[in-house]
Amino acid sequence: MDLQLEGQRALVTASSGGIGREIARVLAREGAHVIVNGRTRAVVQTAMDAIASGVPGARLEALVADNGTAAGCEATIAQVASVDILVNNLGIYEAMSFCDVTDEAWLRLFEINILSGVRLSRHYIRGMLERKKGRIVFISSESGVSPAPELPHYSATKTMELAISRTLAELTKGTGVTVNAVLPGSTRTEGVRAFVQELFPALPYEEAEARFMRENRSTSLIARLIDPQEIADAVAFVCSARASAINGSAMRVDGGIVRTVF
Repeated sequence: MDLQLEGQRALVTASSGGIGREIARVLAREGAHVIVNGRTRAVVQTAMDAIASGVPGARLEALVADNGTAAGCEATIAQVASVDILVNNLGIYEAMSFCDVTDEAWLRLFEINILSGVRLSRHYIRGMLERKKGRIVFISSESGVSPAPELPHYSATKTMELAISRTLAELTKGTGVTVNAVLPGSTRTEGVRAFVQELFPALPYEEAEARFMRENRSTSLIARLIDPQEIADAVAFVCSARASAINGSAMRVDGGIVRTVF
């Protein structure tokens, strides 16, 4: 299937690793000009090298900016004035009991997980609406609809992303612009692998993952962590012309963890 992304200019925040890097790779594979973002030049270059090695001829651009801050978003907008595709992927998580989450921790996750997408979307959607063309995708989480008790403040920010994405989608009525959220389930990124291994340090990783799924994600229908490419392929489709009728949606790519038909 031709996703018709050839020549589209795409910014993927926090794309130096994890799901973000895989989204950047898949968009590049589909012909988009991809802006790879990270907080240091070294990590951005490493990511670009990794993408280029698997996608010969990939059109990549480096963006060194911490979009978890107002100054970082300003730097991004100064370097990248306009995009056809914005993927708000930046987000952090930390396992913690609700009673142990301080005000500072709540505010830190709000600043990074929420305001990064708000600030960038507020800028880029204006141009998209003027051109009557564009895609904005928020990378939320299944925790946004099925909150994880060990991730209280993370889950709250992921729910809020769903409201923000739908609110922005309402602004696009009658245009060719779409705004959607993609909700990954637990995904086998470097960070999640480390998290799972820390939970069960005495077990080999494969056994640790199986136990994690049994004990912590028992409703998963695939009974495994999701591969980052499975998320990236879904995001690329939502960004494409093939998904022009998908707008204001929350697309679950969660392996069936959430037990609801809606």
